[in-house]
Amino acid sequence: MLKLSNISKSFGGLHVLQDVNIEVPQGCIFGLIGPNGAGKTTVFNLITGLLAPSGGQLTFAGDSLVGQKPHRITQRGIARTFQNIRIFKEMTLLENVVVGMHRHMHYGPAGLLLSLPNFRSIEKRSRERALELLSWVKLEHKASDVADNLSYGDQRKLELARALATEPKLLLLDEPVAGMNTGEKVDLMSEIENIKARGYTIFMIEHDMRFVMGLCERIAVLNFGRIIAEGKPDEIKNNPQVIEAYLGRDDDDEEHQAAGAEVKA
Repeated sequence: MLKLSNISKSFGGLHVLQDVNIEVPQGCIFGLIGPNGAGKTTVFNLITGLLAPSGGQLTFAGDSLVGQKPHRITQRGIARTFQNIRIFKEMTLLENVVVGMHRHMHYGPAGLLLSLPNFRSIEKRSRERALELLSWVKLEHKASDVADNLSYGDQRKLELARALATEPKLLLLDEPVAGMNTGEKVDLMSEIENIKARGYTIFMIEHDMRFVMGLCERIAVLNFGRIIAEGKPDEIKNNPQVIEAYLGRDDDDEEHQAAGAEVKA
């Protein structure tokens, strides 16, 4: 579904990504991991058109994304969440999700100003769909609440529901469990699996190794702007290059051993 071929990105003399090759198959949950500063979020920014690659090809369902504006890429069927939550905190949960449907709501200025039947019909369907999406992340009972009153974990779930409102084929999740407690992570893991079962393809960046290893079917590892490994979770957690990327070379160091246990857990 998504293919990055020899993608590079430089900012002046700083080479953030170098010859990155990634293929995300349709219908899977694919993970991208790596130490801080490896270039993971830059990959997402290139996919969604926030940045342009310095070299290489980027295709989605066989069509090039290079040079496309972010809203055009969304229209093609790619949606994302962000490391830093970006919701409309003064709106209700329902309103936040309905906002994500704007490209599907074709009723024109006259329909809006005059409240024509077509406008009322689209609004009704949009609200019903928004409630359905909120139910996917177990927030439908808070649909009328103001988003700013939600817990941090629920705000992340709301952002996920709003991304789904764009009706994507590919969902990009940038550190979806950052800041969540253990219980919230377990709940979100189940909800993401249910979303995948509904026919969505998911590509995620995440630092929580237990979450990634327990959820993703394939994982690529980025280090210093290069892909150093790709495979199934068991292959990744036992890969010497991956362990070295996270721990360094001093395996006798107590802190490194503890970190290694986390990678393998």
